[in-house]
Amino acid sequence: MSVLLSMLQRLPRSLRARARLTRGRWTQDSQRRWAPVALAVSLAALGLGAGAYAVAAVVVSLAPDPARLPVQQVTAEVQALPFVSPFAAPAPAPLDESTAGPSQRVDGHRFSVYRSELSRAQDTAEGLLHRLGIHDTQAAAFLKRDILTHRHLLGRTGRLLSVEASERNTLLKLTARWSPSDDGSFERLIIERSGDGFSSRLEKAMLTASLRMASGVIDSSLFASTDQAGIPDAVAVQLAEIFSADIDFHSDLREGDRYAVVYEMLEGDGEPLRAGRVLSAEFINAGKAYQAVWFTEPNTDQPELLVVGQPTQTNGRSGYYSLDGQSLKRAYLASPLAFSRVTSGFRMRFHPILKTWRAHLGVDYAAPIGTPVRAVGDGVVEFAGEQGGYGKVVILRHRNGHQTLYAHLSRILVRHGQRIAQGQTLAASGATGWATGPHLHYEFRINGQHQNPLLIVRRSEAAPPVSAANRPAFDQVALQARRQLASAQLLASR
Repeated sequence: MSVLLSMLQRLPRSLRARARLTRGRWTQDSQRRWAPVALAVSLAALGLGAGAYAVAAVVVSLAPDPARLPVQQVTAEVQALPFVSPFAAPAPAPLDESTAGPSQRVDGHRFSVYRSELSRAQDTAEGLLHRLGIHDTQAAAFLKRDILTHRHLLGRTGRLLSVEASERNTLLKLTARWSPSDDGSFERLIIERSGDGFSSRLEKAMLTASLRMASGVIDSSLFASTDQAGIPDAVAVQLAEIFSADIDFHSDLREGDRYAVVYEMLEGDGEPLRAGRVLSAEFINAGKAYQAVWFTEPNTDQPELLVVGQPTQTNGRSGYYSLDGQSLKRAYLASPLAFSRVTSGFRMRFHPILKTWRAHLGVDYAAPIGTPVRAVGDGVVEFAGEQGGYGKVVILRHRNGHQTLYAHLSRILVRHGQRIAQGQTLAASGATGWATGPHLHYEFRINGQHQNPLLIVRRSEAAPPVSAANRPAFDQVALQARRQLASAQLLASR
């Protein structure tokens, strides 16, 4: 090998440079790459002369091009040293971060801290401020004696609170927002520091509406699914009511059912205050798809005005329709109990016809005492009082010889002869009469004969479809609904 090295030294400089000699020793890589070259040089020493040199040159040219070899890059942070003028004053001692105040840590600039919460029914002045991270005895004293605070904040639940605090966690400004009615407005209570004390004022402003889309899959219950999807309870209730004529949400839901919904979110000062109306929805129950879209047939005397960013207003006949224009409203509701988080888990059982005072086919809803009971359809109160084993009972007379009965009530809210609208609250559920526990007993009769209420609802007369004159406008709304629902369904597949 030493002979070969000496002969390599006689190679032209360009070739020797590529041989990667390092301090008189080959690296392992060099030995591997240049062994053919050494062989060629040996051939030259044996007298092959120029021919051998030519071979060596060819072999060298076949070696990997260093430009194509992998490059390993190493980076390291280099901290620049600050320039220090020879005329600069001595630098101050560094701040102790454990003792320096917030204003010191931001070069002497004052700053405010913003927090938000929801009010609670049990809130006191001190408790409310404590939850907001405020430590201000002067502010607490003001809240205790302020009339507007007592009237609109303390003891109220679900009001959106936002607070601005100083770096010392004293109160600068407290704002409460809520929407008390369906007139498209919200109220704003503002409490803020003014001079050496505080002031309060009540303001009213208009809500704005933003569009929300969501979807989900049923695993156990509708509310469990909507919670997971971040959908407000008010939207879940509307979803159940919209499809109540076709789906009994107390008993018909199946694991794997899917839904998509497009709805309004009503906002005050850019903050979401409550859910608005469901604009379109789709529910797939047991493999069958049901769709709905909200549509208002314009009133020729008072045309509907669409205001972008404002909650939907209705000046004509409004309701939910299938995407082919058929009304989803039926003459009767599917259930006398409004769907809610409390009632969503209720189960029903059908009773056989018996030969006693209980000779009926009805539906029992297990419901806590006090649950609101509503009329399933328009009618007149035929009886309101106590009746044997039924306990407190209300009987409504509807068209075409139809009757509905609501029994075991704890409280009756209507009187004999009173006209009742569909969905109106009649009473509160209870356990009066011959009841083994709190529940609502519900019956549907036609000419005195007991019927299966769920079948009656699905066979009942529907409201008129979209009129021919308004069909072009409806088709545009339905097309938009299809696109939005398709987009919403994509959310569940991600």
